[in-house]
Parts: sequence; structure tokens; C-alpha cells
Amino acid sequence: MPVRIKICGLTRGEDLQQAIQAGADAIGLVFFPPSPRCVDVDTAARLARAVPPFVTIVGLFVNADPGLVRATLSAVPMHVLQLHGDEDEAYCRQFDRPYIKAARVRPGLDLVQYAAAFPSAQAILLDAFADGYGGSGKVFDWSLVPESLDRPVILSGGLDAGNVGEAVRRLRPAAVDVSSGVEAAKGIKDGEKMRAFVAAVRAVR
Repeated sequence: MPVRIKICGLTRGEDLQQAIQAGADAIGLVFFPPSPRCVDVDTAARLARAVPPFVTIVGLFVNADPGLVRATLSAVPMHVLQLHGDEDEAYCRQFDRPYIKAARVRPGLDLVQYAAAFPSAQAILLDAFADGYGGSGKVFDWSLVPESLDRPVILSGGLDAGNVGEAVRRLRPAAVDVSSGVEAAKGIKDGEKMRAFVAAVRAVR
């Protein structure tokens, strides 16, 4: 199966269009106020309306109040939730949406056990551990991903056009997720970097 590509942290309509034209399979909208890529509901709704059919809209939340998540879902048409905090499985599955659960990878974290705690998750997203939450922008040690992890994996953490090909060849994830690796500045995407990233993923055989 081709590796799916998500470009996350979009804040502007022009960046959204370039991401889609580059070939992104999914786009990510961040609803985590400390993030420089956070969008308000009105902006998110406007961006979501510009997404063509068959491109997945993913909403990223971190330890959010369930009422806030529901209010956002009612205002913004999103297909999948991406949960990056300390949410448990009961929290994650209460919204009647497919969800992706993020794991902040570091030595000592049993990823097989972690994934088993979220049997209803559509996939497990692997990101580098960092103080705080949300995307770290750092690469983690890919050798920490066990071969016995039998869940769909989305690889994140410090990916860019220069390293994503190697990452895909080594780990064969179901999808890759990029944000800072295709930016000109925080929250501002670079069209050429997005095109190069997609091309690097597609070039892997």
C-alpha cells in the first residue's frame, strides 16, 4: 500500500492549496492554544471548506475538555481526531470519530503495551518525546520501534524531505506526518518543501 502523507499545522488558505496540489492525502488542523500553529474555529471552518473530496481532515487536540472537542466538531467538518496528550481510551472513543493516538517515544516506553491500551485507535502516531505536548520537531531513535508492533503506525517527529525516504524504507509506516519540516516559519508552510517532501515519500519503492 502506498504510504499516506499528512501535512499538519496549516493556518492559511494558500498553504492548504499548495499542500493539496503537492499531493497530501490528509491535512491537519491544530486546536492546541500553546502551539504557534493553533487555529481558531472560524479559521479552521474556512480551511476545511476549501478541502476537496477524498482528502482527510484531521483535528489535533491535547488534553482538551470534551465539551470543547464536541463544539469544534460541530463547527468544523473533520474526519479524524489526533490526540496528543494523556487521554485514555475511554476519552478517545467518546466522540464517535475515528482517532489516532500519539505516543511520545523515548527509551523505556513499551510501544506494544501502549498500543494495546488503545484497541479502538485507527493508528498509533509515533513522535519524539519532548517537554510539553504537541509536535516536537525532533527525530527520535527509530530503532525503538519494535517489529512486534502490529498496529498501523504513523511516523512523525522531525521529518523532512532529506530524511523521510530513509524513514519510510526502514520502518514501512502506514503514513507519515510532517509540520515543521515543510515550513518557512512556524505555521507558515513552504510550497517547495511540501512538494519535495511528497516526492521523497513517493520515490520509495
